[in-house]
Amino acid sequence: MKFVAFERSMQGTGASRRLRNSGKTPGIVYGGSSEPKLIDLDHNALWHALKKEAFHATILDMELNGQTSKVLLRDYQMHPYKQLVLHIDFQRVEADTLLNMKVPLHYSGENDSDAVKTDKCLVNHVVTEIQVACLPANLPEFISVDLSGLKQGVSLHLNDIALPNGVKAITHGKPNPVLVSVVAPVEEVVAAPVVAAAAPAKGKGKK
Repeated sequence: MKFVAFERSMQGTGASRRLRNSGKTPGIVYGGSSEPKLIDLDHNALWHALKKEAFHATILDMELNGQTSKVLLRDYQMHPYKQLVLHIDFQRVEADTLLNMKVPLHYSGENDSDAVKTDKCLVNHVVTEIQVACLPANLPEFISVDLSGLKQGVSLHLNDIALPNGVKAITHGKPNPVLVSVVAPVEEVVAAPVVAAAAPAKGKGKK
């Protein structure tokens, strides 16, 4: 994805407030061999970009002063209750930079699996993204995971999926975490109907 940023010289609370009032979002780009640079972006364009998965998980092309550089979204701050992006941070990316990123998992095929089609199991996506380490050229936008082989009682673990070339998963001490669990359907217990006891007939009293 590509976006346009503009260099800014003013900083401070007052300057940032004036920028936001004019429809812009203050930010900063840092890292690489260059000094950190203050930037601003069109707020509406940024607002729509933030709704796209690729803006968070891929290397972006930032146009600044007529030159394009590779950057990653690293952080952004939202207003507590307004639909307003207060500030945004980007990191420059160079070809030999080892990246540490979270990459989304895109699941598919579970409805064709024996677990769902035959055994009517419930499939639970325990993990929707994983952290990876790789060089910029190897960073995937997402990782596809085929669930068509799921079976009842068998969970899918990290070691069960194939990662793209040059991509290594970071598990923070968990050697083989569960990605997807398969839960057997709960059998409904039909209660036996309760038959009310017949009330005894009233005897006829003596006159």
